[in-house]
Amino acid sequence: MLFFFGAFAMRGAGCTWNDIVDRDLDRSVERTRSRPIPSGQVSLAQAATFLVLQSLVGLLVLLSFNAFAIGLGVTSLAIVAIYPFMKRITYWPQIVLGLAFSWGALMGWAAAFARLDPPSLLLYAGSIAWVIGYDTIYAHQDRDDDALIGIKSTALLFGARTKPMLALFYGLAVILIGAAGFTAHAGIIFTLGLAAFATHLGWQIARLDISDPDNCLMLFKSDRDAGLILFAGLLLDAAARAYHLI
Repeated sequence: MLFFFGAFAMRGAGCTWNDIVDRDLDRSVERTRSRPIPSGQVSLAQAATFLVLQSLVGLLVLLSFNAFAIGLGVTSLAIVAIYPFMKRITYWPQIVLGLAFSWGALMGWAAAFARLDPPSLLLYAGSIAWVIGYDTIYAHQDRDDDALIGIKSTALLFGARTKPMLALFYGLAVILIGAAGFTAHAGIIFTLGLAAFATHLGWQIARLDISDPDNCLMLFKSDRDAGLILFAGLLLDAAARAYHLI
């Protein structure tokens, strides 16, 4: 439950920070100019206050963990802070986003064991590959506007090669997440969940039309379902092993 609330608070804080930094850019992109800050619904001062409140909730959650996890959590703030600026200087901002979004893979292990072991590092790497894939799909919504205002992304970098590049990164995600599970002694239920997760990612690639923003948004949002499938496999496998059902 701590991670549930902490994830909402800190993911929200990261989004607020991103919207503060990108407020001028968002005014130049059709899809984002209606966001609260560029549209004037929320002032910069109000957004900053909201950011502080979100961060305080995250801090309260963080302080309930062990010292190693607290230090690890504080370290993540540097990555979150620099992410909004990466799209201005590199075509690979999705890597930095992956580093930030996937930090929970490290935090969960650190909170449980007060250290980092291979399964957590493999899960972290696999999650980064997954984020690169799904955020590339997301970025295709704004590809033309981004090109005009000088914003860089893997969507612009990959272009017509997006599907094979997604296959590469999604394939890496499945392999690395699978390796994380198996090195942590996960069983058959996890394997079935991983297979369903891989099938869902394959379906995304097959359905993708990078020229259709609505299609890109629908597929991006479907990664919520992909995550739930993977989580269900992990949870059910752990429960079955705890109760000696497998």
